[in-house]
Amino acid sequence: MNSTNDPCTMTVLKDEASRTDLLNRLRRAEGQLRGIQRMIEEGEDCMQIAQQISAVRKALDSAYVRMTVCFMEQELSSKMRDAKGRPADLGQLLGNVEVLLGKVR
Repeated sequence: MNSTNDPCTMTVLKDEASRTDLLNRLRRAEGQLRGIQRMIEEGEDCMQIAQQISAVRKALDSAYVRMTVCFMEQELSSKMRDAKGRPADLGQLLGNVEVLLGKVR
């Protein structure tokens, strides 16, 4: 049985807006992938296909960064408290982290 301090305990994304955002990003990428499959089936130019594959990779990278930031926000909020015992406001900090992670791609 895992305790809340066990590093193997799985974390579930609890924020509905973040889940919706991530699902929408993944659905768009899924649509792009279907489009690429169609392009290949129809014999489209390799450069155009490569451009679309690059766009899907960027979309998935963006979804990964967003998921990572959501995870960090959720986990840190549950562990960090301000001087009055309220969850720490991590929005600005994690927004900056997201921008920095986005530049790594």
